[in-house]
Amino acid sequence: MDDQSTEIRSNSNGDERYEAFVRLLVEHEPHVRSFLRGLLPTWQDVEEVTQEASLIAWRKFSEFEEGTSFGGWLFTIARYEAMKHRRRAARSPLIFADDVWDLIAEEASKEETQQDYREHLEVCLKKLAPAKRDLLLKVHAPGVVMREVASKSGKSEQAFYKVIQRLRAILFDCVSKAIAKEGV
Repeated sequence: MDDQSTEIRSNSNGDERYEAFVRLLVEHEPHVRSFLRGLLPTWQDVEEVTQEASLIAWRKFSEFEEGTSFGGWLFTIARYEAMKHRRRAARSPLIFADDVWDLIAEEASKEETQQDYREHLEVCLKKLAPAKRDLLLKVHAPGVVMREVASKSGKSEQAFYKVIQRLRAILFDCVSKAIAKEGV
């Protein structure tokens, strides 16, 4: 269970529930706006749908399941609200067909997931010892040949590759746990 859901459970009175909701909304709303910008034609539409999704999320906050991702829940609400908005504006010739809409929404969702992954990766990189972090960043810099880095490190290529492989596994494990904890 993440810190967010623990906070929601422990805050039982109205003011504290409101504060918990606002805290979560402020954290996730910029990502929702970014997601919606990929789906809607204007910033005015994004603002309108974001506001409506936020109101619905507040009304349904009591239905939010503890231990799940608030961001994912809010994204789902925003997506449905964007679809409603699109249906209302369907008379406009600038509106995409349903299959194009679904494809755009799917791609925008993937981009948001990739952004979450990158953020988790940054956090996990910071957890590594500086020398290990520097080594990984050096190996993955553009134009770097691992064989040359291995040679400069004084290790055999095979030993060097094993070190890099272990560091990658540590990062992968850290990111996987962070994503699972968040429920993304």
